[in-house]
Amino acid sequence: MNKSISTTIIAVRRESETVVGGDGQITLGNTVIKHSAKKIRRIYNGSVVVGFAGSAADGLALMERLEVKLEEFRGNFLRACVELAKDWRTDKYLRRLEALLLAADKESMLLISGNGDVIEPEEPVLAIGSGGEYARAAALALYRNTDMSAEDIVKKSLEIAAEICIYTNSNLLIEKV
Repeated sequence: MNKSISTTIIAVRRESETVVGGDGQITLGNTVIKHSAKKIRRIYNGSVVVGFAGSAADGLALMERLEVKLEEFRGNFLRACVELAKDWRTDKYLRRLEALLLAADKESMLLISGNGDVIEPEEPVLAIGSGGEYARAAALALYRNTDMSAEDIVKKSLEIAAEICIYTNSNLLIEKV
């Protein structure tokens, strides 16, 4: 999949708190269509938070499939994510979906792609989308050099990304796991 140019989603875990945040901007080409989209959802009885970058329909379809996998594997987060990635890579229909997922529970955060990637970051900061690298860089600096909470790091890093990335706005949605 080509780099998504539609959003910024970031997750930060500090101490016992995992926070996932995203912006609300939807673009079509060079035009902003919506400012308040919700690209983050709680699934599996609220114990997992998932955000997507890319096509909204594709991202939502993948979230639903992840929830089915979580039910199938009785909440085993890592196994459900790996099985989704395997299906996504090998299924003719799923292979055409253009999105990336960032999923997190209390212990783990993972990037899941249609290439079969299931990546856990070395440090507890992970981001996707066009503004993802800006948000990730800001979050890593804040994580390493301050005592800010995970929620405050997510908010500040999204604000910084919104100042830099034209596909990211400051209308934020933040969820804690």
